[in-house]
Formats: sequence, C-alpha cells, structure tokens
Amino acid sequence: MRWSKYFIPTLKEVPSEAEAVSHRLMIRAGLVRKLVSGAYTYLPLGLRILKKVQNIIREEMDSSGAIELFMPSLQPVELWHESGRFKDLGEDLITFKDRHNRVIVFGPTHEEVITDLVKNHVNSYKQLPITFYQIQTKFRDEVRPRFGVIRSREFIMKDAYSFDRDWQGLDESYKKMYEAYKRIFERCGLKAIAVEADSGIMGGDVSHEFMVLSDSGEDLLAHCASCGYAASLAIAECKERTPERQSTPVPQGYGAGRTLEKIKEVDTPGVTTIEKVGQMLKVKPEEMVKTLIYAADEKPVAVLIRGDHDANDAKIKKYLKCAKLEMANEDVIKKATGGPMGFSGPVRLKDARVIADNSINGMINFVTGANKKDKHYINTNIDRDFKISEWADLRMITERDLCPKCNKDIKIEHAIEMGHVFKLGLKYSKAMKAEFLDEDGKLKPVVMGCYGIGVNRIIATAVELHNDEKGIIWPLAIAPFQVIIIPLNYKNGSIKATADYVYNELKEAAIDVLLDDRDESAGIKFNDAELIGIPVEIIIGEKSLKKGVFELKIREANKIIEIKKEEIKHKILSLIAL
Repeated sequence: MRWSKYFIPTLKEVPSEAEAVSHRLMIRAGLVRKLVSGAYTYLPLGLRILKKVQNIIREEMDSSGAIELFMPSLQPVELWHESGRFKDLGEDLITFKDRHNRVIVFGPTHEEVITDLVKNHVNSYKQLPITFYQIQTKFRDEVRPRFGVIRSREFIMKDAYSFDRDWQGLDESYKKMYEAYKRIFERCGLKAIAVEADSGIMGGDVSHEFMVLSDSGEDLLAHCASCGYAASLAIAECKERTPERQSTPVPQGYGAGRTLEKIKEVDTPGVTTIEKVGQMLKVKPEEMVKTLIYAADEKPVAVLIRGDHDANDAKIKKYLKCAKLEMANEDVIKKATGGPMGFSGPVRLKDARVIADNSINGMINFVTGANKKDKHYINTNIDRDFKISEWADLRMITERDLCPKCNKDIKIEHAIEMGHVFKLGLKYSKAMKAEFLDEDGKLKPVVMGCYGIGVNRIIATAVELHNDEKGIIWPLAIAPFQVIIIPLNYKNGSIKATADYVYNELKEAAIDVLLDDRDESAGIKFNDAELIGIPVEIIIGEKSLKKGVFELKIREANKIIEIKKEEIKHKILSLIAL
C-alpha cells in the first residue's frame, strides 16, 4: 500500500476528550473517529487491525471445533421475556417499536437468540455436543461511555455458545474455550490473567474473566504474586485474620482486651457517615459496625459490615439467592428499623433478616446506629444486645487482607476485561424449553456455556500496553502493516527507484508493507511512522545508498542496524517469522 493512495489522517495535537492513552493514540494515529458518544468509525488503518484480530479469533475458534454463524442484531422482545432477563438489563437495553408496534431489542448479547435456534433445530443427543460462535456488533446504552472503544455503546464481540447433554460435557467444552482464549490473547500480544469472576446477569455458577493489567482499566482484581491466585473483586474471598467467635472476648475491634461495657445511647446530631460519626465519637472506622438495609426481591435485609470495609453486592446477592438486590428506600428503612435513613443499627430491628459479615466476628464494645434520628450506640455487643444467626463473607477484599489460598500478601490492581467465559448450565434451556431426546428416551434440557471476547478492547488494550512517548508499538501479529518503507526524499530518482524496488519485492513475498511515498519532510515521515507504530521500518536515504545499505529499525527495540540491499528481503522474512 502506498501512503499517498491511502487514508491515514494523523493528528499532532492530543484530543481534549480522550482520557486513556489508547483513546488518545488511536485518534492521533488515524485509527478511529467518534461519530457520537460511544460510537466510532473505524478508519482504514484501524479496520486493518480489526480484521487481523478477527482472523486470529476465527482461526482459534475454528481449530477448537466451534462453528461460525451470524445472528441478527434485531431481536424480538418476547425472547427476553421468555428468558426472564428483560428487566435485568434495565436502561442499558436499547429498544424501539417498529411500524407494527412490536418492541424490538438491539442485541446487547445473543443467549436468547441462540437458545431459540437450538431449541428449534437440535432435538437429539446425537446432535450434541455442538458449539456455535459469531463476531457481531452489540448495543448497550452505557451511562458513561469512556476510554474510546474500551467502553462504548456500540461494540464488536465474539460470542460463542456451547450445548452439551450433561455437565461433564460442559466441563470439556468450557476447557476448550478457556484454552482457545489463552491462545488468542497470547497471539495478540496480551498477557491475560484468567480470574475467578461473578456471573452477573448472565447466570450460571462458574465463570472466569480474562483480564489484562492496565492503569486505565475500570475493573479491579485481587492478585497474589506468590501463588498466582486471581479473582475479580466481586467474588474475591476475604480470609479473616481473626479466630472464630468465642464466648470470651478476643483481641479484635473497639474495646479489644476489655470486658463488655454497658451499651449507651449518645447524641450524633446530623451526623450519618462512618467518617463523621467516628470523628465526633473519637473512634476509628474499624471500631464501628455499619448496618446497610437492602431490598432483596423486595424483602428487607440488614447487612452488618465493619466500618472500614465496603459491602460486596455480588456476594450478598449470591448468598441471599435473590433475583434482584438494591439499597432500600427511606420508607423500607423506616419500617424495618423504626428510624430514619443514616442511623440504622442492629439493636431492636423490627422487620428485617439480619446477616453479618465475618469481619465483625469477635468485635466488642463497638459503635452502631441506634435506629433513632441523631442517635448512635456505643459499647454495642453481639449476643447481649442483638443476635446474629447468619454469618458470611459479604465484603470487598482489600490489600490489608491475605491471599485466601496461600496466606501471603494480596494486591489490588486495575485491569481491562478482555473476555468472559460462563458455565450457564440450565438457566436458558429450562426457561426457554430447549430440550433434546437422550438415548434413554427422555427429554432433557441442554447444558449451556457462553464465551465472549471484546474485539474492540483487544485493539485498545494492545495500545495501552505497547506504546512510548512517540506513539504505538504494535505487536507484529495485529499491526496494520508489518513493514513501512521510509524514503527520505522520494523525489530523488535513485531513492525513488530503490524504494519502489524494495516495495514490490516485499509485496511479491506476501509481506504486508506500506510505502511512505509522500512529498513530506523526513521529520514528518519519522513522526508519523512511529505514531502509527509499524513494527519494522526500512529507511532509505542518500548516505545509506552510497554505502550500499539500508537502515533497518525495529520499532520496539528503538534500534537501527544497517542491512545490505540484497539481504533485506531475507532479513524481513526472518523478523516476521519470529
């Protein structure tokens, strides 16, 4: 490809709206342009990268035995009601009414569509197992699209769906996809970590996210460098440093090492937060217990958490086995506690199920809300002042915690989610009656798995990880071009003839090459080449030609070597083969 015949609108200035490194560089390098918030046009250079990523995905999916198809983006809302998920996505779901007044969903995902397809066409155990996949555009009305194509409203996903006759078959299908994902990310130049994850609205009991560590990542994961344990914060297990509850006080929390003091109601006018109550009463957050009132399937539940910890809604929802979990409104709180919002406590709760996080196990003489306006209790104690019958891990892990596997230090790190695999089980097949006739003559629901990759995110994440102050440094496998030829003065006859000769020779060798034949200064050509990040640069100038050599620069190493003209093709082929 000749630069003068192509379209690469590079920019010198950093776009004001771009937050992440990848967003800035993808715009400056002429890969994408924003149309509206959360929707991007892929320019020719960006599209080349996109296609290379998709080809890698297809090769690995095909080699794993998955079969490609292509499902529509427009989905009848009846399928979403049938699965029971219409309300789960809430305002993220984009819908419209067609001319016949039917509600149509712009597909954010395709579990319902593929299950409906299999229900109608797979009816015997002899047709199982089978795995389908597609690469398709998805739509979600994100509250705040950001970081360019990392979080957008219109995005490209590879999603795959496996169908098996039993759980053992699902385990095998899941493993195949898991291994295929590892190969995909490795080939794209990404060091992905597979972490235990929450299944969320997708359903199922087992899932893993493939995460790439990045300061721009919106997700957080708990990672242990000692044993390799990794989990998303939604499910990372908190291993308490304290022993199990005992009848005698243990050295933990406010009043540690002392006898139980008499509970006392104190004035805290207008003060509702842990921080402000602590300042007023001169106690630390770890010497307090906060009482959070939730509505779990519209039933009130009080969750007790130590003051210095954050509640983990995913853990709470899983423990309660509820379909919907949200913070209770003021009316529910008043009915459950007898007091206003901001002063809730566990003593004399009126009408709420009480569960306690393990972090308060063993605490004595701690501070809680008094379920009265402008009032708190000091010297509150479990068993004497209120009872707890349910204990669970309900909080977010912190870097003060130990690894739940090896008891070593844990680190909380930012990461970008690249892919997510789920063991869906029977969630959709039961709801939508996707059944098959087994060899024993009985109808049984198919056992499903689901496997997604954010194709756009692979590109953006590669930029996040592979860049320097000059621009992008593409991994060879997904670079828009493998080689760029930079003639320093293309008007010079000998330079032009040599550049054209090398260009044609590399093209004949099936090398993906870009020739910068523009009438621009050497500085502009160098800056643009390093901005767009082509891995190998061949620099042709008068001085090098007189010596009978070319200058060869490896973008990643930032090192220039001299190569004889007759050796250039062989050298390039050897570099590409690495």
